[in-house]
Amino acid sequence: MGQRDEVVERVGWSLPGWLGAAAGMLALAGALYGCRLLGWIPDTVTDFLGPGAQVRSDDAARAGQGAYVAGCAVLAVLAFGGLTRCRSGCALGLSLFGRYRGTVRRTGLRWVNPLVLRRRIDVRLRHWRSEPLSAVDADGMALRVEALVVWRVRDTARALFAVQDHDAYLRGQIEVALARVFSRLPPEAFHESAPTLRDPEAVGTELAQVLSEECAAIGVEVLAVRPTRIEYAPEVADAMHRRRIAALDARQRAGVLTSVVDSVEDTLERLTGRGLVELDEYERNALVRDLTVAFARGDAHT
Repeated sequence: MGQRDEVVERVGWSLPGWLGAAAGMLALAGALYGCRLLGWIPDTVTDFLGPGAQVRSDDAARAGQGAYVAGCAVLAVLAFGGLTRCRSGCALGLSLFGRYRGTVRRTGLRWVNPLVLRRRIDVRLRHWRSEPLSAVDADGMALRVEALVVWRVRDTARALFAVQDHDAYLRGQIEVALARVFSRLPPEAFHESAPTLRDPEAVGTELAQVLSEECAAIGVEVLAVRPTRIEYAPEVADAMHRRRIAALDARQRAGVLTSVVDSVEDTLERLTGRGLVELDEYERNALVRDLTVAFARGDAHT
């Protein structure tokens, strides 16, 4: 259970910076006073400061005064060494002997344990535009893709300690997400209504979902993914253009044929339903042929 808590962000212990600065100044003043008692400060300085306490020459007193000066010096080093400036949009990840000790997100001058290791991490909203990446579509045709990713660090503990470099991990997962999503989508929906590579909203939504699932383990939140460029090789693009034109032509011919058949059927129903004509099977077939030719020519001229 404790091992699991190490990779979950929690509040790190810190104090206002003015407390550390005040403690350091007091410790520094105490060390200077001890040095004056021991006579370690030149006479010109002591004369300027005025008469001080009588310096005792016995060894026990000087040993005590030396320990007092050493203690004040150590306190001053610890007080000043723990001061750190926390900027807006950044957090401090604290660790001691390799163990996570919390995260400081408060801004301004803060004092933290000077013995802990402090690592800064950017928690602001960030965006990254990828270089052209290779992928294939559902038909196996190669293409080059550029994407814009909007993200931020949600859990600093996971981003710092669950992976060596969360930036590099995110960029690697973008390539994986592109390969997974684009291999499932066709370049065109020629015969049915379905998401294709020409629908940037659908592609971006699916990319964001896949990338969010992959990056949740390192504390990175993916807010949006938008493909900014999707292009094929010139020869592939020409073949796709010819295929698109052929599909549109076939769709248009199918629409014209459906319109002609509906017109012929409606005309026959009106003629026979009102009793205007009585047709046997041969005459009916001949009339259907003549009406079909007439309506087809009319649609072709329009």
